[in-house]
Amino acid sequence: MMGERTVMQEALFYSFRIEDHVPADHLLRSIDRFVDLTGIREHLKPFYSAMSRPSIDPELMIRMLIVGYCMGIRSERRLCEEVHLNLAYRWFCRLDLDGAVPDHSTFSKNRHGRFRDSDLLRKLFEMTVERCMAEGLVGAEGFAVDASLIRADVHRQRSEPGEEGLPPKAAGRAVREYLEVLDDAAFGGATPVTPKRINLTDPAARWTAATREAAFYSYSTNYLIDLDHAVIVDVEATTSVRQAEVTAQRRMIDRTQERFGIWPERLVADTAYGSAPNLAWLVEDKSIEPHIPVFDKSARSDDTFERSAFTFDHEDDSYVCPGGKRLHPSNRNFKTPRPRANADGFVRYRARQQDCSTCDLKQHCTPRMPARKIMRSVHEGARDMARNIATTDAYLVSRRQRKKVEMLFAHLKRILKLDRLRLRGPNGAKDEFHLAAAAQNLRKMAKMIPMPELAMA
Repeated sequence: MMGERTVMQEALFYSFRIEDHVPADHLLRSIDRFVDLTGIREHLKPFYSAMSRPSIDPELMIRMLIVGYCMGIRSERRLCEEVHLNLAYRWFCRLDLDGAVPDHSTFSKNRHGRFRDSDLLRKLFEMTVERCMAEGLVGAEGFAVDASLIRADVHRQRSEPGEEGLPPKAAGRAVREYLEVLDDAAFGGATPVTPKRINLTDPAARWTAATREAAFYSYSTNYLIDLDHAVIVDVEATTSVRQAEVTAQRRMIDRTQERFGIWPERLVADTAYGSAPNLAWLVEDKSIEPHIPVFDKSARSDDTFERSAFTFDHEDDSYVCPGGKRLHPSNRNFKTPRPRANADGFVRYRARQQDCSTCDLKQHCTPRMPARKIMRSVHEGARDMARNIATTDAYLVSRRQRKKVEMLFAHLKRILKLDRLRLRGPNGAKDEFHLAAAAQNLRKMAKMIPMPELAMA
């Protein structure tokens, strides 16, 4: 017998609990176990007036932002619509069926005001790190560091040549933030090189052609992760240049040690972090083993002897060439003492011209120069240590483990949809990167630590 279509009829009374309609295996139900916002209100208390009208509950706004970044909802306007319609989102935000959802403009007002002034989003991220540590997901034996480009929310055509500088007509919040970070080593002070182009909407965004795609404006998100379970232990926003990434790495290691009392025995990274000063900072200042390829330009393509063919004599402070002759830092005595190293921290070891001119190996060593010279960094000891580590089996393991941070960036862009920023300026980039990293840590715990009810089933 064919059934009849059931037509919705209004009932006088309903017995309805949102709790009963959220699946036990829903991602947000698992995440909710690790979200403890009890300290949020106390943290924000100094930033609220004691006499004005009651505000929107800050815990509600933070829970909504967590939903947005965990579920890849990039628009705050759309986030408000989804929370209004989705029962699981309402349950996570502690809203009943008739609970009012805040207007999307409320997020902008609080983000540019109380949240930013109190550094609330940084605190939220650190709360997720502390919970990961409490759950035993952070081993702190090995860390990995890397950076990834995230497109800025600007139009390519609204820009000026970099040598002309920022025009006086440029104005806005992002412009003010750019002027405030001109001396910051992570942004304006990262490099003295003038950018090719400056965007008028968001001048702190960097014009980059580092990918195979057409050049674009971007910021860099820098991750410091623990290698045990790929937990993000720190995150930093910088301009998109290599020097800024090295600065971010140092800041994150120092901050992790100060904030959580942990620092790694080894650090895994790519060649961008293999400069001599950075390797020396890791080895000499932090006692961290650098599992990092050495940034070295001594390789030659003309079949002449490379620097590795020369043996360094520590006692005599000289190099011995394949012909048995010695290269010294100086072969002359000057009346006015000259600096031993140049501005980049390299010492030139030169052979005597008469030794090279009579050598049978000259055509294989320095055919176009009267005498051979070798550049040696003042931090060569740290570079040698990194080279020695690169010959070990542990280094091969580290090379494979470094892919974990690249997988986090892929997850960030493909699953959380953060391949382009919505907020502008350095502070906007920081806010988005902190929220995204917090969301990734929460999802990590939700996936790795099963729900008690599901584990018993």
